[in-house]
Amino acid sequence: MTGLFEGTVALVTGGNRGIGQAFVEELLAQGAFVYAASRDPSDVHTPGAVPIGLDVTDSASVSAAAARCTDVTLLVNNAGYFANTRLVVTDEVDEARREMEVNYFGPLATTRAFAPVLGANGGGHIVNVLSVAGIVPTAFMGGYSPSKAAALFLSGITRAELEPQGTQVTALIVGSVDTRMASHVDGHKEKPRDIAVAGLKAVRKGEWVADTDWMAVDARARLARDPVGYQRGLGRLVHKAQLRTGRG
Repeated sequence: MTGLFEGTVALVTGGNRGIGQAFVEELLAQGAFVYAASRDPSDVHTPGAVPIGLDVTDSASVSAAAARCTDVTLLVNNAGYFANTRLVVTDEVDEARREMEVNYFGPLATTRAFAPVLGANGGGHIVNVLSVAGIVPTAFMGGYSPSKAAALFLSGITRAELEPQGTQVTALIVGSVDTRMASHVDGHKEKPRDIAVAGLKAVRKGEWVADTDWMAVDARARLARDPVGYQRGLGRLVHKAQLRTGRG
């Protein structure tokens, strides 16, 4: 796949670990120039990437990144936060707001800031790294689930608003991945690099919404077959001490 993204200048939020780091590595492998954004740029350790400081919840930080990285043609909104607490029956009432700030208002802020940059560079592409929890209410993921659902709608609205300048938007629906965020989950988990490969393939194909892995495909099928039964089953998992994923 080397060279498929030659000439691309990418910025990946949350590019210091997990899926974000995997996107940085894969984009570099495919010939792109990559800004790896993190709240602390010293956390970026991928050879070849250019570390930049970027806190998606801080408007000044977002504006500064857009002013610095005026050559970006691919924006990967990957930075995310999962509080691992309930949404309604909880004492941690502010966590849902934080999840929404990072997972929805963060991508909204970076999209607003970089939309003119992308337009000036021929249109470009925006990738929003989302979740199965964004296509079906997922009770054991508390405020994370509605924040990713909001970001899915953001993807579609962004696509419509930026169509005149030629900006494409791809929303990635991601299942369980072997990252720090999913450390509390047992069972099969995808490799972050495989998610990056699938995501960039969706970008090349110009897909609007793409399921990146088996869990995402399976979840969509279950939801289509029996939406009430599937949601009821997910609801019961909120009472489990340990979650488990698996194939079949």
